[in-house]
Amino acid sequence: MSLRYPATSMLIALSALATSPAVWSSYAFYVGKDFTESGAVMIGGTGEEVSSHWLEIVPAEDHDSDATLSVGVTRDASIPGKLLDIPQESHTYRYLSMSYSDYVGFPAPLTNGGVNEHGVAVRDVWATNRSELIDMTQTPQRGPQYSDLARLVMERARTAREGVELIGELIEHHGYSTYGGNTHLIADDKEGWVVWEFAGSQGLWAAERLGPDEIRVLYPGYIEDFPTDYRDNPDFMGSDNLVSFAEEQGWYDGSSDFNVFEVYGRQDTEARTGGYKYMTQAELEQAVEEMAPVTERDMMARVRDPRIADDEAGYGQVISLFGDTDSDLIRAWVAPTGSVAAPFVPWWLGVQEIPQEYGQHRYLTKGAASHFLNPDFQVQEAADFAGRRFKQVMYLTCEKPDTFLPRITAMLEGFEQQSFEDLAWVETSARTLIEQDQRDAARKLLTHYSQTRAADAMTLGDTLVDWLTASLTLEGGRRAPEGALINDPGGETVNCLADADPDKPKDAQ
Repeated sequence: MSLRYPATSMLIALSALATSPAVWSSYAFYVGKDFTESGAVMIGGTGEEVSSHWLEIVPAEDHDSDATLSVGVTRDASIPGKLLDIPQESHTYRYLSMSYSDYVGFPAPLTNGGVNEHGVAVRDVWATNRSELIDMTQTPQRGPQYSDLARLVMERARTAREGVELIGELIEHHGYSTYGGNTHLIADDKEGWVVWEFAGSQGLWAAERLGPDEIRVLYPGYIEDFPTDYRDNPDFMGSDNLVSFAEEQGWYDGSSDFNVFEVYGRQDTEARTGGYKYMTQAELEQAVEEMAPVTERDMMARVRDPRIADDEAGYGQVISLFGDTDSDLIRAWVAPTGSVAAPFVPWWLGVQEIPQEYGQHRYLTKGAASHFLNPDFQVQEAADFAGRRFKQVMYLTCEKPDTFLPRITAMLEGFEQQSFEDLAWVETSARTLIEQDQRDAARKLLTHYSQTRAADAMTLGDTLVDWLTASLTLEGGRRAPEGALINDPGGETVNCLADADPDKPKDAQ
């Protein structure tokens, strides 16, 4: 099996990537319920950061009436800012999220999103704005940034629409801090929304509803055609000045349809064909549609695609959103690092404890090289780390992707199939216990199962590392580095896409 793709597409992709201002970004997939086998809304994606990633299930919490939380960015951000304290809600909801430790000037822990106890899921995706907006951003900027908004939606929203309205209210009341523009995909069991927040310190934002008969892939995020009378249209929302500000700046003269990307987006690229790696958003959307009716396994395959999941992918995530689901039974499939070389493990919001192997570790954590370990973390740090283990699998696999990747993929899919075969009895048993007022027992069952599969995944990772290492050693020896720089300042990312190196001939791709 050879993983090769057309030379023209590859060259265009590399050119677009080279000019992109955001090297580490995120993918988001939305699949409306008309396209899924289960009839559920489905989302998936990756987070792309040079950072440590760990799984969290954050409990619901009550807060004092005078409680506040810190939001925003620091003076170290690419557009300097100042942190701001805003009021906390009296009650915040339980949610599941992959957290990460570093984006310059954005205080940790950060999140791209996850899913909360009301079945509201959110994903964060970069979406660069036109340079004039970035240049007019006031410094120090103040207000919540992309991670703050994702977390606040999970903490406070009961529906996707509420999440959109919340973002608008937060920007209106507190401002917005950014590195140059961002989008959020917010979904529940009925619909999805793309929310685009803009740089420029003008309080600009726009939101478009995604219905049951739509598929959307964000990388970068985008919104195109937008009615100028959006306030009277239930499928669109936005700041009051969304159109008027564009007219004031001479970016829109009212003689044509209002296209949000053409007006406020980056001006040297296209909405659905720019800023990508090896597949455009349009190509990915078509690929998902061709899989319909889409299953969770299909979505895992899309998120795992080596044209998406490489060393930049900090994790993989797939979530199906059903109506009338008990909060403890809301489920997310999460791969602990790039899913091209890591298995998806099922986690429910009813899980009471994350194994230490999947918790926070010092690997890729900012400051780890200049500080000794906090004694409070000594036992957790002594545990193996899933992120590190499956990075090993990725690095070894990508040394000979044509040889190793098909085998690794087959084993990961086989592992996941074992979990799929167990879902019916696990969830039926937990649901029966809940109906019998034995919620604690149901949570113990869910916790035991997820922890067991997580432990099994670590065992699989150990086996794969041993097998790959032995294969490389016995089949010509393990390649040693030729240079002295272990940190790559911006060249080729480790990628299991065969011949992804732009310096190699493209004839066979």
